[in-house]
Amino acid sequence: MKLSTTTRTAALSAALAATFALSACGASNEETDAGTAAAGGDSGEELSGTLVGAGASSQQAAMQGWTAGYSSVQPDVTVNYDPVGSGGGREQFIAGGTNFAGSDAALDDEELAAAQERCAGGEIFELPNYIAPIAVVYNLEGVEGLNLPPEVIAGIFAQQITNWNDPAIAEANPDATLPDQAITVVNRSDESGTTENFTEYLSAVAPDVWTYEPSGDWPVQGGEQAQGPARVVSAVQAGQGTIGYADLSQAGDLGVANVGVGEEFVEPTAESAAAVVENSETLEGRGEYDYAIELARDTTESGNYPIVLISYHIGCITYEDQETADLVSDFMSYVISEEGQQAAAEAAGSAPISDGLREQAQTAIDAITAG
Repeated sequence: MKLSTTTRTAALSAALAATFALSACGASNEETDAGTAAAGGDSGEELSGTLVGAGASSQQAAMQGWTAGYSSVQPDVTVNYDPVGSGGGREQFIAGGTNFAGSDAALDDEELAAAQERCAGGEIFELPNYIAPIAVVYNLEGVEGLNLPPEVIAGIFAQQITNWNDPAIAEANPDATLPDQAITVVNRSDESGTTENFTEYLSAVAPDVWTYEPSGDWPVQGGEQAQGPARVVSAVQAGQGTIGYADLSQAGDLGVANVGVGEEFVEPTAESAAAVVENSETLEGRGEYDYAIELARDTTESGNYPIVLISYHIGCITYEDQETADLVSDFMSYVISEEGQQAAAEAAGSAPISDGLREQAQTAIDAITAG
């Protein structure tokens, strides 16, 4: 059944509230650096100044929650964030134009080398601070629930499956009345971390069908294109028989497909997104404070939703001046705190990072210095 914006938001909020309650119970008997940071801010001092960041548009709503909450902790600090997109955010950070970047994808090898050169001490941090499911959204009259196996999703977006009553779709949806109607695929026209995460998933789960390399640029010709997630959603809403991909928090009242994982179909939720991150490993060969994650896209674990976007905050371990180092450290401590993660969840419907990720991130934040 399709969920309205209000219903879906309420469901996400309820799931998140339960998650936070469990986290609070588990944390009540422990005192850690990360727990101390939950009060907001790392230094415990009153700071002033301006932080400048740019990057992923997926983080925009969360960033509004973070900056609003942080302003109550550090009212004399201004945090400016330009949602220019992941690629633009990485470029601006590497060029020295911002203090930190937001990115829906980890730095590649070339970018990593350039970022290390940009940072005074050669070390960078990549902190997975925002976790959100990417929904496969559709607009199909009379079809209020849809199950899609991985190979079918790949076939649709590769434009090999072109009609809604295709036998492969019908087999996964025996109780649905599928119309004899053409499928119109809507994809991002701009370079996008959401696209990169989505194509990584397609490449991992259906390499024989999706024969393109993972990329932030959509590789398939044809279909409809729209710039930014909001316009993708609008284009899907405006058509009939349309299908696209977008952050779940922006899905509105569109249909949201359940995705085949192992022997079941998994709904995208904050809980199912967090579950797959918990079952994934960090990338090998990175720096001491680089916690980029290699997601288990091809998981068969029950309750794991594999089309997940992890958005990172990327910055230097060593900045040129102490003021910037203090501001970055303090703001990032707020972002990873339980308070900060709840602010993001309420603003954007994201999944909270785990205590393990919080402790890892705090290790990197504690190392931020000037030199």
